[in-house]
Amino acid sequence: MSDEEPNMSTGRKTTLSENTLFGMGNPLLDISAVVDKDFLDKFGLKPNDQILAEDKHKALFEEIVKRNKVEYHAGGSTQNSVKIAQWMIQKPHKVATFFGCIGTDHFGEILKKKAEEAHVDAHYYEQNVEPTGTCAACITGDNRSLVANLAAANCYKKEKHLDLDSNWELVKKAKVYYIAGFFLTVSPESILKVAKHASDNNKIFCMNLSAPFISQFFKEPLMMIMPYVDILFGNETTDDIAEIAKKTQNLPKENTKRQRVVVFTQGKDDTVATVGEKVIMFPVLDIDQNAIVDTNGAGDAFVGGFLSALVQEHALEECIRAGHYAANVIIRRVGCTFPEKPDFH
Repeated sequence: MSDEEPNMSTGRKTTLSENTLFGMGNPLLDISAVVDKDFLDKFGLKPNDQILAEDKHKALFEEIVKRNKVEYHAGGSTQNSVKIAQWMIQKPHKVATFFGCIGTDHFGEILKKKAEEAHVDAHYYEQNVEPTGTCAACITGDNRSLVANLAAANCYKKEKHLDLDSNWELVKKAKVYYIAGFFLTVSPESILKVAKHASDNNKIFCMNLSAPFISQFFKEPLMMIMPYVDILFGNETTDDIAEIAKKTQNLPKENTKRQRVVVFTQGKDDTVATVGEKVIMFPVLDIDQNAIVDTNGAGDAFVGGFLSALVQEHALEECIRAGHYAANVIIRRVGCTFPEKPDFH
């Protein structure tokens, strides 16, 4: 006899319609290569970090592509998460929608093709001023240092894309919304429009603190969006998780029909969730350290797995279980890639 509640097993058969899950963010092409400590030191990188590229990193992109084993993967945090959610759901296709900005170039074509292969309904705003954004994933052991050159991703324009009737209709079709904190640097006004729509219609709006620099340097837009956030994700790069979780719970909230949930992953340590005053710990799946190929995308995968259960209206612990499963699959592979089908029951 399974220890799942009976409604969980029947819950799996929920028929989902297209565009139930909406994501918006920075579509990037990941360029990943194994590097050494000298490479990190040369460009002043921490082994495990996520930063935006500055002028001093220009040479990094030129050098990393010359490494002997370079891999190119469709990336961008939110785009990764909605892809994984779609992969976990399998059918119908196009349950997940994605908006973001790319360039009219070869890298942009790759991202379009990869989104299509993943059965995500991607609607990109395409412009030709900036090239498609890239992210250098500098891998050392089981650490990854990410340097994002947003380029085109930074050119997303609310009035030229999100506000168009045909696009806004897709937003309205969704029941669950997810935007990584990274998009706060690009278009806070787009996030606010989506967040308000979710709140006004009692739908679920999720956000991710993403990387330390977001809460450090983009505090103002983050605090502007926070009253609309139903589920907040974070990871181990965030200091003093319990404290942040508590503080976040006490921030004002527009839609009082839903209690805010805060979910923090901590790599191989327990995932922490707070619901109101309650703090719950969820152990992750055991994995042999030697089986870990690349932790890049583990956080995105967790969110993707979580969202796949959330759109099917599953309970919090089931959402976390799905998140742990997805992350466990992703870290055994290079980049945020996955086998043909999930084996999740």
